Amino acid sequence: MKMRRKKIALTGIGILLLFLSFPIAFIVRTALSEDGHKLSVPSGYANDASELNLTKVDSVIDIAKSKDSLLLQIRSLVAYAKAKNKPISIAGAQHSMGGHTMFPDGIVLNMRPYDHIEFDSASNVLTIGSGARWEDAINYLDKFDKSIAVMQAFSTFSIGGSISVNGHGWQKDSPPVSSSVISFTLLKSDGEIVNCSRSENAELFRCVVGGYGLFGIILDVKLRVVDNENMSFTRYKLDAKDYLTYFKKYASGDRNAKLVFGRLNISDKEFLQNATLNVFRSTGKPLMRKPKHDAFKTTEVKRLVFRSSVDSEYGKRLRWDLETNLGEFTADANISRNEILNDDVSLIENKNLGSTDILQEYFIPERRFNRYVQQLKSVLPDSDIDLINITIRNVYQDEDSFMPYARENVFGFVFLFNQKKTRDQENAMRRLTQTLVRLAIENDGTYYLPYRLHVDRNTFRKIYPQADAFFALKDKYDPDGIFRNTFYAHYR
Repeated sequence: MKMRRKKIALTGIGILLLFLSFPIAFIVRTALSEDGHKLSVPSGYANDASELNLTKVDSVIDIAKSKDSLLLQIRSLVAYAKAKNKPISIAGAQHSMGGHTMFPDGIVLNMRPYDHIEFDSASNVLTIGSGARWEDAINYLDKFDKSIAVMQAFSTFSIGGSISVNGHGWQKDSPPVSSSVISFTLLKSDGEIVNCSRSENAELFRCVVGGYGLFGIILDVKLRVVDNENMSFTRYKLDAKDYLTYFKKYASGDRNAKLVFGRLNISDKEFLQNATLNVFRSTGKPLMRKPKHDAFKTTEVKRLVFRSSVDSEYGKRLRWDLETNLGEFTADANISRNEILNDDVSLIENKNLGSTDILQEYFIPERRFNRYVQQLKSVLPDSDIDLINITIRNVYQDEDSFMPYARENVFGFVFLFNQKKTRDQENAMRRLTQTLVRLAIENDGTYYLPYRLHVDRNTFRKIYPQADAFFALKDKYDPDGIFRNTFYAHYR
């Protein structure tokens, strides 16, 4: 009897190993197929996250770290730019994809060194340099049991960059990043530094938030913060047509739900038929401090699982199965808000020189949600571009920026595509983008502006009818056109 049980156990282990052998081999093959190279940027040039905007520039200037030195440096550069007709573009982590941080023969101002941080516990206000990344703020606030109120999904973006695109993230029922901005100081094109808030220089505040660096240089930012809470995680598996029902019941309708995102199944077999709703809830329990450890191995496995889905139906199914059935957290796990938010973009990093990952985002009101998903089913499969992810976030109406993408409460559909660096693929991406923008217009939606410039000026103005007024204000505050970028040149 014991021998028989032993044989059965060994047989079971053998079957399990056989079952696991193919996916493991597939993921290993993904790792071996990567060339491991990143596109290098030659001296005298600039590029961005798309790796498709290599631009010859006058110079790339690293800003000074101290405020006194920084002010002398910037004012000198502004005077030089005005005298030599050399426009200035402002760069942070450079995750935009449409030339927003550069201009041909212009000066690129790298703000990353300006990353000071101070926290006033009495007022619950964080003051931070615009070059700092969200991860810097999270790590600093962790000592005070505090957390960022609103930020983008990855913590490797810069504070100034996030304000310039008015980013959004997993924060449930929340407007964009601007809603947590109390004020910021801005160096204008005439060298004057002004404080901008909803009550002081309010018009300039609205222009700079989501203004893509066209109105001046953001220096010091004051942010509202919240408590760092202990959280649990629950993943709901559902039919895509039931997403709104689940969202209202388990996320929006639950006051303990704090961070929420959805994901759609993109495998050919069940394309956009299934979804997950991922909810992080406050437990009300004390924070549990965990020992620091090297998470490289875990992160690399997750990355390879993600990369294995590129150009592979099997890889897409495997990733979906692993994510939905195994998951990243267990339902009763204790994890802090800061741990959740402190995610690095390296989790999805592309290490193949011949292709690049392209983001696009569209914002659709609830009344059009299900119709929009159904229409995507007839649009996306016909494209020659490989779709590798769709995430869903809810974003409340933006009351702050002059050019809001969230004109009302919307759901943001975040698409990630893998595009080969060929002319055919670039043309295919242009066609797909134009189709998706038309689809957004049909559904009373908008498209996000930090990405490739594949939309013509007239279509841009259909979605952003205030564009001409925005550019008129640009002329008002920067009459000499000191601050320019490729985004500005394309849409102006």
